[in-house]
Amino acid sequence: METGHNILVVEDEPKIRDGLRDFLEFQEFDVTVVDDGLEAERIVDEKRFDLILLDLMLPNISGEQLCQRWRQQGRTMPIIMLTAKGQEKEKIAGLDLGADDYITKPFSLEELLARIRAVLRRTDPARCVGQTFAFGPFTVDAQALKLTCDSKQTVLTQRHADILQLFAAHPGQVISRQQLYEKVWHESMDGIETRTVDMHIARLRELLKEAGAETEMIETVRGAGYRFNT
Repeated sequence: METGHNILVVEDEPKIRDGLRDFLEFQEFDVTVVDDGLEAERIVDEKRFDLILLDLMLPNISGEQLCQRWRQQGRTMPIIMLTAKGQEKEKIAGLDLGADDYITKPFSLEELLARIRAVLRRTDPARCVGQTFAFGPFTVDAQALKLTCDSKQTVLTQRHADILQLFAAHPGQVISRQQLYEKVWHESMDGIETRTVDMHIARLRELLKEAGAETEMIETVRGAGYRFNT
């Protein structure tokens, strides 16, 4: 059962678009379909998606252009590119633009489903580290909202637990404010004051120190975001 994952299908061929919608809805995904690059750009500005199936050959704005624009804007939703082109250079170009995977038409629906599930597993922090995970000297229970070190327990907010889970899934990697907001708040950061993220990080640092952290575990990377120092 895939309930809870929102997928955007961007495909201009009616039979393929309708077939993908019917199949994915049967798998219990929440599916939105569009047939135009401009419409895809508009709807991504308005709604958060867990994954996008993106055809390369689209009216008005190509799939390559959309993928490149979204990545330049700091949007991190997983993208699987769909295309009739089978040449290796197109695959490499698509991945270089920021796509998470690539599948060539014609493809089996079962193969596509396997790829969707694999990409969602890779990009979901909860699946990467689980609900109970290590964060430096701490054990975090994201379900019970508890941080434990040497038998001392600290209560977390849901936001703080989600932030720790995201950092634990990407140790040593810089995570931008945009990525934090999209992954933790589950919406676009466009028009939102960045202080929202900064204030949550500041409070989380205080909690970690109060709980026993001896070093600054969440480092600010000027102009880029934050990094979890293991």
